[in-house]
Amino acid sequence: MRDFSYFRASSVDDARNAARQAGAVLLAGGTTLLDLAKCGVADPETVVDITHLAGLDGISVDPHGATIGALARMGDVADHHDIRTAFPAFSESLSLAASAQLRNMATVGGNLLQRTRCPYFRDPGTFPACNKRNPGSGCSAIGGVTRNHAVLGTSDACIASYPGDLAVALSAFDAAVDLGTRKVAIDDFFLPPGDTPDRETVLERGEMITAIRIPASAAARNSTYLKVRDRQSYEFAAASAAVGIEFEPDGRTVKDIRVALGGVATRPWRARAVEQALTGKVLEADAVEKAGRLAMEGAASQGGNHYKIELAPRVVARAILKMAQNVGVPA
Repeated sequence: MRDFSYFRASSVDDARNAARQAGAVLLAGGTTLLDLAKCGVADPETVVDITHLAGLDGISVDPHGATIGALARMGDVADHHDIRTAFPAFSESLSLAASAQLRNMATVGGNLLQRTRCPYFRDPGTFPACNKRNPGSGCSAIGGVTRNHAVLGTSDACIASYPGDLAVALSAFDAAVDLGTRKVAIDDFFLPPGDTPDRETVLERGEMITAIRIPASAAARNSTYLKVRDRQSYEFAAASAAVGIEFEPDGRTVKDIRVALGGVATRPWRARAVEQALTGKVLEADAVEKAGRLAMEGAASQGGNHYKIELAPRVVARAILKMAQNVGVPA
């Protein structure tokens, strides 16, 4: 890690102006930036400290939805009573992420912007070819060890999976990312790799996340986040699902259902085909399992990650049936 300049921003505008400079990066919780600097991926010229900016760490919930400041700590959001009540999938997605120590340090804004855990991306000394790190150099993962790589949204330039949990829950419930000067729907915030996997979001130089806004809904209130991984804690998802369901007055028929996947795609992945297949239906096990398989439409494996094509539909079905049983619908 080379020497760098340190600048402590005194306001959001101050931070934006500093971040416009070439080689500048923002420092919030620091849990991702320090990690990337240690492995030689991040090499900032200037670190812009925004950790002490006032007004960016609030958590508020009202009948219209929730507003979570970009500097709110993951642990604080996960434990917030109103978030746990009105948006349980968000609370669960944060509680299942990282470790308690990291959750008490990492911010939700930084969590959205975390980089892939692709080992080829994180080892520039051994694998110089990585289009995400070095555009145009190739993808060392293709043809390599791919157990943790994506099967959805991939391209010939990149198959790295998006590692986060919170963004998956946000995707299921139509959240928006507030940049202060504009708001971006979560589905539009993350970019597919295409030919430019180095550009992961729509953020332009000098822009920063100021808050996350989540609209209230009956589906969000009756929601869950299910994460399947190789070990019980401190591990990224092999496959995960954020699911929320609103039922018709009969308590059995699906009025609104939201499904998003994690661990299997290059970005948070909304499973709209699953939603369409189950809207207006009674949730019976056979129908749910059949619909769950639609989540893998367009999936393409690279050897070792083929198991995700079988695993993800089962995770989706399990999460949906869990929510059905919670309201007394027989599965």
